[in-house]
Amino acid sequence: MLNIDAGMVDWARAQFALTAIYHWLFVPLTLGLALIMGIMETCYYRTKDVFWKDAAKFWQKLFGINFAMGVATGLILEFEFGTNWSNYSWFVGDIFGAPLAIEGIVAFFMESTFVAVMFFGWKKVSPGMHLASTWLTGLGATISAWWILVANSWMQYPVGCEFNPDTMRNEMVSFLDVALSPFAVDKFCHTVTSAWIIGAIFTVAVSSYYLLKKREKTLAVKSIKVASIVGLVASLLAGLTGDNSAYMVAKVQPMKLAAMEALYDGGEGQSLTGIALLNPFKQPDYASGEEPPMKISVPKMLSFLATHDFNGYVPGINDIIKGGYTNQQGEVELSLDEKIKRGQEAITTLAEYRKIKTETKGELSETQKADLKMKADLLNENMKYFGYGYIKDADQIVPFVPINFYSFRVMVGLGCLFILFFLITTFKVYKKDITKGKWWLKLGIILLPLGYIASEAGWLVAEFGRQPWTIQDMMPTWIGVSDLSSSSVMLTFFLFLILFTTLLAVEINILCKQIKKGPKYEKS
Repeated sequence: MLNIDAGMVDWARAQFALTAIYHWLFVPLTLGLALIMGIMETCYYRTKDVFWKDAAKFWQKLFGINFAMGVATGLILEFEFGTNWSNYSWFVGDIFGAPLAIEGIVAFFMESTFVAVMFFGWKKVSPGMHLASTWLTGLGATISAWWILVANSWMQYPVGCEFNPDTMRNEMVSFLDVALSPFAVDKFCHTVTSAWIIGAIFTVAVSSYYLLKKREKTLAVKSIKVASIVGLVASLLAGLTGDNSAYMVAKVQPMKLAAMEALYDGGEGQSLTGIALLNPFKQPDYASGEEPPMKISVPKMLSFLATHDFNGYVPGINDIIKGGYTNQQGEVELSLDEKIKRGQEAITTLAEYRKIKTETKGELSETQKADLKMKADLLNENMKYFGYGYIKDADQIVPFVPINFYSFRVMVGLGCLFILFFLITTFKVYKKDITKGKWWLKLGIILLPLGYIASEAGWLVAEFGRQPWTIQDMMPTWIGVSDLSSSSVMLTFFLFLILFTTLLAVEINILCKQIKKGPKYEKS
């Protein structure tokens, strides 16, 4: 019987959320600037124009400052799995550890090797080798993101594994199923394209600052030309990959979709909510089925996004709790009560299996072998509902609706704004004189924090939407934590808060100083 301090669960979640939020302030800019500086150095390699070399060096310097901060927070994030989530790490370490190990051994070392050549090899290697190093640095960062997102996606859609009752662990049976999960592919594509948007917005913001200060005009205008195309393409791709992600969420995490839409009672031909007046501080009375006030929606659009059919069936929160509908896999969904029953049966069966194994000395009798096989088969049959055995009531499986509802709309709304912004910016910088539109340059600077808000909002939807699960349907959060006192985690929470805030302030200060200093130009 687990005896976990309830406060430990809250503080462990808070600390991990804190670390992840700060870490994600650095990662998207790393991925985005990697693409920008790669394009600029490619221009230098093709044209031999020294200007492009100077421009690439300038953006690489800003990339390097941000890259160092991202590594520091990322290492702490991975260590927290062992310190605060040891039950989770034990239960799925054979699976979850594989992508993290590959990320550390392959991607991280790849980044570390080529980033050194990129910064210090301008006069030591050939232009072609240096260009390759720049692109490989960005590729290494992207591959690193791939394996991290594979690990995260497996938590949300566990595939390629089987539970071994002898070791009490989930073990990998198909590496390809884990590595190439459709959920992981969609999440990776959406995450990386959103990071490219951050890189493009950052480049436009810095360039807009120079133009407002009437300095570095050539660098600023040409940088905006590159960034506007990158930003426009990335924004459109983010919309496309976001649509694919929504389809996958509807398929494997219907409760998350219901929370995102504040959809209490579903059905066929469901409309997509644009805006609604939902109390942001209180979980709604979803059991009543009463829709949020002042709801404005697009008819049948949610069904189309979720099922690719305008008349497709989309379950609401109450439908998921009651069960009885046919899901997208063509199976009749069980009610929550039935899932809880089968989860409890799985837990009981596992305990009985372990009892036979531990109490038996010597060789098992034929009767005991048959009994073990029967229990193993029964456990395997109910294992997909194992986590429900720890659920007490319906309220525990419903995510906090307001956070999901509003975060999703912030993400999508700002995404649409970015498409419009980059479309107009591309027109202005290629067809007009962008230096004359001061108000547009100011908008370019204002959008920088909004880019980060949109990115963080997407992660709020992804992580709050899957609560209460550490592993979807398999392990609730309160089962995955370490057996520690909440006071120890609370102390490190505030230490990390001070540390990360200091790191962020230091990075912003160094970046601002380098931006004010501007690029160094070589003589042609």
